Amino acid sequence: MLALETLKFGYKYFKKDLLISIFAEILSFAGIFAELLLPLLSGILIDYIIKDTAVNDESGGIFHFLLTGEYGAVHSLQLFFSVGGFFLIMVMLRIGLIYVRDLIQERVGLNLETSLRYASYDKLMKLDSDTISDYNSGELLQILNSDTIMFKELFCHRIPYFGDSVFMLATTVILIASIDISFVIIPLLLTPVMIRAVLIFKKQAKENFTKIRANSAALNLTTQENISGVRIVRSFVNEELEKKKFDKVNKDFCNTNVKQVMLTANFEMTLNIIRQIAYVGTIAIGAFLVMKGNLTIGYILSSSTYVVRLMGDINSVNNNIINMQQQTVAGLALKRFMDKESRTPDNGDSSLHTDTPSIELKDVTLDIEGQRILDNISLSIPYGKKVGIVGETGSGKSVLLKSLLRMKEISSGSITINGHDIKEYKLEKLRDMFSYVFQDVFLFSNTIESNIAFSKPYADQKLVKEAAVHAQAEGFINQLEDRYQTIIGERGIGISGGQKQRISIARCFLKNAPVFVLDDSTSALDVNTEKVLLKEIYEKFSEKTLIITAHRFSSVTECDEILYLRQGKVEERGTFEELMKMNGSFAKVYKIQMEQKENNQEI
Repeated sequence: MLALETLKFGYKYFKKDLLISIFAEILSFAGIFAELLLPLLSGILIDYIIKDTAVNDESGGIFHFLLTGEYGAVHSLQLFFSVGGFFLIMVMLRIGLIYVRDLIQERVGLNLETSLRYASYDKLMKLDSDTISDYNSGELLQILNSDTIMFKELFCHRIPYFGDSVFMLATTVILIASIDISFVIIPLLLTPVMIRAVLIFKKQAKENFTKIRANSAALNLTTQENISGVRIVRSFVNEELEKKKFDKVNKDFCNTNVKQVMLTANFEMTLNIIRQIAYVGTIAIGAFLVMKGNLTIGYILSSSTYVVRLMGDINSVNNNIINMQQQTVAGLALKRFMDKESRTPDNGDSSLHTDTPSIELKDVTLDIEGQRILDNISLSIPYGKKVGIVGETGSGKSVLLKSLLRMKEISSGSITINGHDIKEYKLEKLRDMFSYVFQDVFLFSNTIESNIAFSKPYADQKLVKEAAVHAQAEGFINQLEDRYQTIIGERGIGISGGQKQRISIARCFLKNAPVFVLDDSTSALDVNTEKVLLKEIYEKFSEKTLIITAHRFSSVTECDEILYLRQGKVEERGTFEELMKMNGSFAKVYKIQMEQKENNQEI
């Protein structure tokens, strides 16, 4: 049932090339038929050219016309060249047809692989972060890359090859029976033995293919983590530990593949024994029929060739079924990923949008896995207001910001923009209102210019430079050899934490959305640089809404309203002056930070 559902899923992407695939299969059948006629020509060569066998009405079978004398007399050189010519025609016809078939199949395969990869990547882009977190990076790489290739093979190679094997099997049986029905006895007796062997191998192979896929994903994950975390590994001098971890997953991957090789080898040995029994049995039956005068020597060659081929055809059918197990496992994983429903449904009105959003949070509560992260938070943010959010680590600051963009779905309460619940907005329209700088800065392995212009890839370079100037990034960029064309490493490797933050803030400024959201995004900057940068925001973007979270309380002193969170609750709120007068948690932490700053300056 699951296999059928997986095939239906793949057919959605394959059906556009169905007609050309059917044409390719017809070409394949024609090529196979031409190949299957060759043993008959070999039999004529032995019986009527090498030997001088008498010709009757049944001589030569489908090639009887070659023995009528028109193409040369029996046991003559003319007949030899005639038969050789037809043999060459059949060979060239098969080669040509299979060549065209292969070209079509490869083209269809590449189209299908591209469609599957595009669809899975598009799905990845649409799924929310929580849903994606159900997978590790190794599993995602396995699905988006290896599984798409493997599933493509099912439709573009494995199923057509299965059809080829069935056609070859049926045609071979007919040709054997046309020579003498006795030759069908041995294949009929041996087929149940072969099917039994296949069923045993099929079960073992499917279980092992599942393990191979899981170990491949684990290997991808370990490799990816060590590439991304190479600096951490080296700084802790932990190379040996990571080598041991890699060795384990690498060995597990190797062992499952070795087991598959052993399973296949044992299966092939069994089939080879069956094939040899069939060959010897056919020769014995043929010899008996020749001695009885019912068969010529040439037909023994033809029939033994067909019987061995018949057993090979049965083997091919079984091998294709077995290989489908591995490809079905990959297809099932891909299907399950594509069937994933985002926990953040996008059913909003695409026409709903505003350039002057006024945000209202009312009794916002968020529970994650039974733990309360946000607890009845209410906040009014009219357009242009500057709001600071501070608190202990884990107090819910970042989660609160993410809930504004529906990166986290609240459990109860409401968040509205200009009176409309944020769920009424299309996600694209909603998130387009925010220029968001994440706490965990991510930069692409590209130029500095392209990273700043991420939201507007074709922005004028003048605008890119203006954004960099406002973000206090122009200075260090101009000191680089290639300036804005400098290629920074993956995830920003090659530049400092503060430089990465300034580039990400410049990216925010260039987008120039109505609401700026800075999630502790100045933590790596020195106090003076941060002070100048915030001054730029207040002066150059004074009309914009600003929501900023920070561990350094001096970052929010100029805000219109400051919220102090503790365990998801608003413990204190007000202007900087009001909070200092309260002499509560905010004031105490602020004073401690100021004392630490003064002590550092004295040192």
